[in-house]
Amino acid sequence: MIKTTAIGHLGNDAIVNSVSNRNVINFNIAHTEKYKNADGVDINKTVWIGCSYWSEKLNIANYLKKGIQVYVEGVPSVKSYTDKNGVVQNQLALRITSIQLLGGGQKTTQEQSTQQEDSSMPPQPINQQPSPEAVEYEDDLPF
Repeated sequence: MIKTTAIGHLGNDAIVNSVSNRNVINFNIAHTEKYKNADGVDINKTVWIGCSYWSEKLNIANYLKKGIQVYVEGVPSVKSYTDKNGVVQNQLALRITSIQLLGGGQKTTQEQSTQQEDSSMPPQPINQQPSPEAVEYEDDLPF
């Protein structure tokens, strides 16, 4: 089994497509690694990951907007494409098995006003497969 996890920001709004009567949500995330090289120069290395989330429940697509930070788990692969300059490029791709919204991104004016008016309502869960770390226990101590 091969499984990859990543945290990144969406580079664009998610797009919902239908392929052979199945729904897929496609989006790209970017992860930037920041470090100093041996000469002390700051380096920012960005890796783009193409994500495909096959699901019958499409409501999460409404939340997958440009700039939002997500945690994804999935099966990795490499896809090749030809860029606008005619050069063949490779991109890491994930067939997503689990996704969690972490926040960030910009809210529209309508979203901000709705949130202010309805601040008493708890956020609705949007994860279809919660991670083991997200499970809360009733007792403080397990023994």
